[in-house]
Amino acid sequence: MNSRFKVNVFVPLLLTAVIASSSLAALPQVTRLSPLGVRRGEEVTVVFQGARLKDAHQVLTDVPGITILEVKPLDNAKVEVKLKADEKLAPGLYPVRLVTKSGVANLRLLGVGSMPVVQEVEPNNDFNAPQVIELNSTMEGVVEREDVDHFQVKLKAGDTLNVEIEGLRLTYSLNNQNILDPYIAILNEGRFEVASSDDSALLQQDGACSFTATEDGTYTVLVRDSSFGGSGLAHYRLHVGTFPRPVAAIPGGGVPGSTLNAKLIAQDGSVTEASVQLPSEAHDQWAVVTENEKGISPSPNWVRVNELPVVMEQEPNDDRAKAPESTVPAAFCGVIEKEGDFDCFAFPCKKGERFRVTVYARNVLRSPLDAVLNVFAPDGKTLVSSDDVGTNVDPFVEFAAAVDGVHSVRIYDHLRGGSPIHHYRIEVASAVNEFDLSLAELRRDYPETISVPIGGQVAAMVNATRRGYNGEINMELEGIPENITVSTFPMPAGRGEIPVLLTAKPDATHTATLFDIRGKGDEANAGVTGELKQMHQLVLGQNRRPMWGYETDRAAIAITDAAPFQIELVQPQTPIVRDGNKSLLVRIKKNEGFDEAVSLRTLYNPPGVAVNNSRKIDKGQTEVEIPITANGGAAVGTWPVIMVASYPTDNGTAEIATPPIMLVVEPQLFKYTFQRAAAETGTEATVAVELEVLRDLPGEAEVELVGIPNGVTSSAPIQKITKESTSVIFPITIAADAKVGNHKTMVCQSRVKVGDEVIFQTNGTGEIRIDKPLPPKKDEPAKVAEKPKPAEAKPAAPKPLSRLEQLRQMKNQ
Repeated sequence: MNSRFKVNVFVPLLLTAVIASSSLAALPQVTRLSPLGVRRGEEVTVVFQGARLKDAHQVLTDVPGITILEVKPLDNAKVEVKLKADEKLAPGLYPVRLVTKSGVANLRLLGVGSMPVVQEVEPNNDFNAPQVIELNSTMEGVVEREDVDHFQVKLKAGDTLNVEIEGLRLTYSLNNQNILDPYIAILNEGRFEVASSDDSALLQQDGACSFTATEDGTYTVLVRDSSFGGSGLAHYRLHVGTFPRPVAAIPGGGVPGSTLNAKLIAQDGSVTEASVQLPSEAHDQWAVVTENEKGISPSPNWVRVNELPVVMEQEPNDDRAKAPESTVPAAFCGVIEKEGDFDCFAFPCKKGERFRVTVYARNVLRSPLDAVLNVFAPDGKTLVSSDDVGTNVDPFVEFAAAVDGVHSVRIYDHLRGGSPIHHYRIEVASAVNEFDLSLAELRRDYPETISVPIGGQVAAMVNATRRGYNGEINMELEGIPENITVSTFPMPAGRGEIPVLLTAKPDATHTATLFDIRGKGDEANAGVTGELKQMHQLVLGQNRRPMWGYETDRAAIAITDAAPFQIELVQPQTPIVRDGNKSLLVRIKKNEGFDEAVSLRTLYNPPGVAVNNSRKIDKGQTEVEIPITANGGAAVGTWPVIMVASYPTDNGTAEIATPPIMLVVEPQLFKYTFQRAAAETGTEATVAVELEVLRDLPGEAEVELVGIPNGVTSSAPIQKITKESTSVIFPITIAADAKVGNHKTMVCQSRVKVGDEVIFQTNGTGEIRIDKPLPPKKDEPAKVAEKPKPAEAKPAAPKPLSRLEQLRQMKNQ
C-alpha cells in the first residue's frame, strides 16, 4: 500500500438507484435542511423546514453514526434537531427522516464532512470581488437566478486543487422546480477556465474538477446553475481543497472479509495503489473513502461485495474466439481502456444450465461506461444481447445453454468510447428463482410510510416482483415497534400483491422504527427468498423523469395519535359469486365530541372484484353499505378485504383501517341462455330462458327478469327455481305504444336467500324484437290475438315463431 494513502470504508444504505391520494395530507413534509450538512465530531443544530411539523418528536437515521440529541418543534413549519456525527464517520450523504405524532416525513439527505463549514457571503458575483476562503473548506451557499458565486484560494506551485459540489444530490423537488443543476469551474488570475465540470459519472448531475498549479498564485472557484437558472431554494455544498478525489476504484468489488488491492484513479489520470479491507458481509454497494495527509475525499467511490470470485481481464481479450477461459460463477472485472476496445471472457457451460449475467458500471460503480453486452454460444452465434433494461442503465440478461461447450461474453461501450476509468464488473451466476418486495405507493412518487394510530390499525399493500418463481409467498416483518402486532396473509400463487395489517395496542406510545419485510416461497420452495426494496425519488425533472433518488432496504413505521372512533367492516356470512353483487356493511363508534364525515375506500380489490369507493359515513350517521360486484372472471378463493377510513384532524387528514374480513369468491350458481323473442305491439308473448343449475343451492332461490324495455310488462317477473329447474318462462305484455325495434336490455337476476343474507347473480343479455302489427286484409277486420293461458314452467322452453313463420300462417288463414 502506498505510504501516503490509507482507505477508510463505511456502509451507508445507499444501494442501486433504480425506483395519490389527498387522504394522506396529515403526513409531515420536510422541504429543506439548514444547514445542509455537518462536520463530523461536532454537535450541530439542524433546522428541518416544511409543513405539518408542530408535533415532531423523533428523527430516524438509516445508518449508524449520527446521534440525535434533541428534537424541538418551533412551529408547524420548523423543527430544531440537535445532532452529532461520529468523528470517525466517513464523509458522504446520510438519510434522515423526521417523525411527528401523525407520521413519518419524506427522506432527506444530510451531508457529513471532515472540513470546516463556511457560509457564503454576498456580494460575491464579481470575479474581481470574490469571497476569499481557506483551502480545505466546505462552502454552503445558494444560487439565485443568473447568480454566479466566486470563491478565491491561494495555491503554491505543485498544489493540486480539487473541487466537488453537492447540488442536485441535496435537492428535494418532485415538481421540476427550484432545481440546481450546478456548473463549477476553476479560473486562473487571467480569468481563464483551467478546469470545469457540469455533470460527472461519479456524482451524476453534480460535478468535480481538478487542477495542478504550475506556479504560485490565486485561483477562483466559480459556481452557477448550468443554464443560469437558480432560486432562493437552489442550495449547495462546495468542497474546495487539496484532499484526494479518486473518480474510480478498480476492480469494482471483491469477496466479503477480503482485502481488495485497488487502483484509485484520480481526475488527472494518476494512479495510486491502495489496500481496501472489505466488510464481512455482502453489500450491493459498498463505499470506499480515500484519505491521505492532505485530507479525505468528500464522498466515496463504490464497489460491490459478494461471494463471487473476482476474475480480472487479461489482455489481449478483444477477440471472443480467443477469450481467456474461467469457471463460473464469477465476477469478471476490467476496463474498456480506449476507444473501440472490446473485452471478452469465456466459461464452460453444460446443456440446460441457466445463467444470469448482470453488468455493473454506470448504475452502481458510477463508471462512465455505457455498456453493451453480448453472449455467444460455442459456435459463435449470438445467444442474447442487452444494452439498457427499462430504467436500469446497465445490461442484464438470462440464458440457458442449449449445448455443452464454452460460451463467452463480450462488453464494449455503446458509443465505442473508452478511458482508464471506463471500468465494469460482469457477474455471471446461476439464474435462481427469486423475487423483490416493495410497499405500494398510495401517492405517486412518495414512498409508503406506515402510520398506526394508538389503539387502532392500518394496512399496507406489499407488492412482489417475481423472477422465475410463481408460487405462494409468505412474509414476516422485522423491526416493528413492540406495541404493534402484525397480521400477514400468504400471497397467492401467480399474484403480485397482498395486504398486511398492523395494529397498535391501546397503551402504545408515540415512537417510530425502520423495518424490513422478508419473504420466502412455499414449503416446496423454501429456498426462494425476497426482501424489501424501497425507492425514494428526491428529484424529478421534466415529464416526471427521475433525476436523483435513494434506495433503502427498510421502510418507516410510526405509532401515531389515536383515531376519534372505532371502525368495523362486518364479516359477510355468504360469498359473492362471479357475475354477482353484494353490499359490505361498515360501522363506526364515534368518540364523544367527534361527528365529522368519514370517507371510505378499499385498500385494494381482490382480482375481478370492483368496489364503490365513493361512499362515506356522513355526519350524524354510524354506518353505511358499500356495493361491490364480481365479474365473470373474478379470482375464486378467499381474499382479505380491508376498508380504509379517512377523517379530518387539526393538522390535516388521517387514516385508520378496519380489521380485515375474509371475502369468499365462488363460481356462478346458474347459467342462463336467452331464447330470442319477438312480438307485436298490443299483444302478449313470453320470454323463454334455458336454465342450468351449476351446483347445489345453499338456500331458497328465485330469479327475476329485469331490464324489460319501456312499454313492456310482466305479470310474473319473479319465479321460484330449484336444483331441478331447466327453464324459466316469463309472460310479457307489450303495450300499443311500446317502442318498436330490437331491445337487448333484459337480464336475469338470481337471488338465493341464506339466513339473513342474499346471494345475488346477474346474467344476460336477452333480446326481444317488437314490431308493429301487419295491416289487416282488405274488407276483413283485424284478428284479435287470443289471450294466452298463464304460463307454467315446463321441462323445455317452446321455440318462438320467427317473423317469417308468422307471416306464412297469416297468409294461409
